[in-house]
Amino acid sequence: MTRPDPTPAERDDATHPAGRRAADILLHEAAADWDLLFAAVLARFHDNLAAAPSAAHHAALSECLQALDGLQALRASQRGRDIEGELRRADRALTTTRAELLAARLGEQQARHLAGHDSLTSLPNRSGFRERLDHALHRDDHAAPALAVLYLDLDGFKPINDRHGHDAGDELLRVVAQRMSRSVRQQDLVCRVGGDEFACIVAEPAGREQISQIAAKLFNAVAAPLQLGDVNLSVRPSIGIAVCPGDGDNAATLLKRADLAMYRAKRRQLGFAFFDRRADS
Repeated sequence: MTRPDPTPAERDDATHPAGRRAADILLHEAAADWDLLFAAVLARFHDNLAAAPSAAHHAALSECLQALDGLQALRASQRGRDIEGELRRADRALTTTRAELLAARLGEQQARHLAGHDSLTSLPNRSGFRERLDHALHRDDHAAPALAVLYLDLDGFKPINDRHGHDAGDELLRVVAQRMSRSVRQQDLVCRVGGDEFACIVAEPAGREQISQIAAKLFNAVAAPLQLGDVNLSVRPSIGIAVCPGDGDNAATLLKRADLAMYRAKRRQLGFAFFDRRADS
């Protein structure tokens, strides 16, 4: 059954999906009709060739058959080029789609990174800290993990910020972040949770003595003098420590108790202090 010619709208709008589908169907049907017609003509020529009354007729028919074979080969070659063109267009479309998907995936990853990190220091922010702390607290074996939360506040940061400006204050925070990151072990995590406040997760500590050593190392690193241009600056950190599971087994409790211990360390100029139920109640 012969399909009717495409409508003017389909011919004019060759880029429209419906127009392209109609054109493809017509091309396939035309190719099928051509093959049927060619086979019928070829069979007729072979019949006539067998019944040719003279050598001259036989030679003429043979030339016609050769011409038909050449025409069919030419058409097959053209169809092959059409298919190659379609394949190239499909390959370009796939390449474009892959690039768009990769860009979207990278955009999502960058958005997630920015949502969980501090733009000034590149450390995890409060949200990123809570996410990592929650993950560390929820072990697959349901056993209480051994970890410590250290909460650090910079004493004397506000006067520096007020006197020397926000640029100096920002640079000081960046230096503090770098010093803290270099002072902990590879498995530990340092975060900036806001303003001049930092937090650290000490993973799998070998008792309070090791936690004290890490806290002392953090204190000394942060308290070391810093020179910005012609200005010598120094801040004194106060560090509060809460240990899991003894001081709590969830993020909110550990953070609250580390914060309470930090304020006691600040009041008494202790440098760092472990949470104490009686002293911090």
